Amino acid sequence: MDTPISTFKFQRMSWMLSLRDLFISPGEIMDEVDIQPGFRVLDYGCGKGSFTFAAAQRVGPEGKVYALDIHPQALEKVQEAGLKKGFANIETIQTSCITQVAGGSKDVVLFYYVLHWLTDPDCVLSELYRILKPNGLLSFRDPYMKEDEILRTVIERGWFRLSGKGEKTYRFTSIAREKATAPSLPELKDTTPL
Repeated sequence: MDTPISTFKFQRMSWMLSLRDLFISPGEIMDEVDIQPGFRVLDYGCGKGSFTFAAAQRVGPEGKVYALDIHPQALEKVQEAGLKKGFANIETIQTSCITQVAGGSKDVVLFYYVLHWLTDPDCVLSELYRILKPNGLLSFRDPYMKEDEILRTVIERGWFRLSGKGEKTYRFTSIAREKATAPSLPELKDTTPL
């Protein structure tokens, strides 16, 4: 989804995300991500902010979470709910790809339920690679994709390597810049937790 959806579709999607959160707690998913106090985290495709708020709690007041979405109404919801919840460590970004944030500045990127929507995954994955610190974590979840498709799409460009797999997420680590020119695709048997 590289263009904003209508307000009606966004409201319907927000309702569906609320239902999803009842069955799969954002906190449970975030438990698989090693987010420390003081971290800088990007929530790519933040929607109504389920993972944004879970991350903001984990990074604490000394950290920061950047909530990114293409839909302006998503960012309004995140800002309003963030203020109500007392989070002063959330900043919103409206874009479909280029973030305008400093390269090598983020410890973790949350990339959940988004990849299957994208018409240009190269643009987004390249940008996520650019903004992550060397050996930064790309925490990934997209149950609408098969494992081999996930691995092929994320790893084949040579920017990320699979560093682990939990019950709910894949963990990819950004490859050092000088080594990022030689893509490789591991065998599926290598996807067990490391």
